[in-house]
Amino acid sequence: MILGLGSDIVDIRRVARTLERFGERFTQRCFTEEERRKSDRRRNRAESYARRFAAKEACSKALGTGFRRGIYWRDLGVANLPSGKPTMVLTGNAAKHLAAMVPAGMVVQVDVSLTDDPPMAQAIVLISAVPEDRLIERTVS
Repeated sequence: MILGLGSDIVDIRRVARTLERFGERFTQRCFTEEERRKSDRRRNRAESYARRFAAKEACSKALGTGFRRGIYWRDLGVANLPSGKPTMVLTGNAAKHLAAMVPAGMVVQVDVSLTDDPPMAQAIVLISAVPEDRLIERTVS
């Protein structure tokens, strides 16, 4: 059962300018420690941050909240499952909102697609509720 769908596209050049201008002030405000660690070690740092930024926007849309109702940038983090597949890890009010969306007897599955074709980066987030025995791969917690 689909609970939410969101997509977003970001101009990588804009993220690169923001990184140059605000540096850690930007990354500390918007990204989790894991996201900063992964993005900072990449050769194409701005592209990595842009994909993650787009994923946060897409996830906030899939939740149906945007960045309101006490949901903050760092409450939405891009992580990878053991297979390498990207997913979202929600904390704080985002996690509470997500839990309230899931019907009884179901568990949440968050599917994420990330891509970039400079100068643009895109993300799509699909939030589904599935019976626990049909969950494809457990989300990182």
